[in-house]
Amino acid sequence: MILDLMQHLLNGLMLGSILALPALGLTLIFSVLGFVNFSIAAQMTAGAYAGWLVNSHFKWPLVPCIMVAFFVAGAIGVAGDRLALKPMRKKVNANTPLMVAIVSIALNLALENGYRFLFGNELNSYDLPLVRDFHFLGLGIGPQQAQNLLIALVMAGVLAAFFSLTRLGKAMRAVADNADLARLKGINPDSLSNIATFIGMGLAGVGGALLAVDTSADPSTGARLLLLIFASSVVGGLSSLSGAIMGALFIGVASEMSMFFISPVYKSAIAFVAIVLVLLVKPTGLFSGLSGAKR
Repeated sequence: MILDLMQHLLNGLMLGSILALPALGLTLIFSVLGFVNFSIAAQMTAGAYAGWLVNSHFKWPLVPCIMVAFFVAGAIGVAGDRLALKPMRKKVNANTPLMVAIVSIALNLALENGYRFLFGNELNSYDLPLVRDFHFLGLGIGPQQAQNLLIALVMAGVLAAFFSLTRLGKAMRAVADNADLARLKGINPDSLSNIATFIGMGLAGVGGALLAVDTSADPSTGARLLLLIFASSVVGGLSSLSGAIMGALFIGVASEMSMFFISPVYKSAIAFVAIVLVLLVKPTGLFSGLSGAKR
């Protein structure tokens, strides 16, 4: 019983590490641009396919595939933002954030069907060597899961250093805090919004590639985790980068632990429950007090 509990806890942390990257991207874009970009699921799928293409056709190892996934998803994310979302953001009124979010859902569906047209509905697996699971104190962990966790930690560390140590990162934090004041200081919010979109969607692409390594690349790769990612950001506070990581780990662990009490079929309901409870009890998020882009 205790061993099973610990195994589910470990599996939850592994799932949370994959959720953390796209949740960071969603939170970053919300902090700088002020709306929830649901097309992040399509960018996860873009990253999954980009990594799979260079891995299966050119036999590239995993880390270069992850870098390709980052740049391809970031580029598609910026293109989608400039073509579909930026024109809508210019129509400033009380409903603008809601309308932009709705357009991002439409963009997500359009991209998902575009991937289906290009690659079909087949499940595409990465060409990586099979390695036996590690066993420690009776707990099993896949080598690929451990590698995914390490990659997610490195990416989160690089992002934290970017925001804390670089002028560009500090400028993005200033825009997130007060765009008008940042403009008076000579910072161009429009150019920073492109960079924020590129980084945020790139992180989503890396998350999609890591998920595809564990499962497969198919048109619904990102859509399968969209609700969990959104729940992670809501639990984390929607504007706190550190909170997004904690929220992702919380949702990952809660989803896996829930299988003690309910059928795995209903595991995704945990995300619904988390969103509702957080919005009712603490709308600012359980981890909103942690340092983030707005601080």
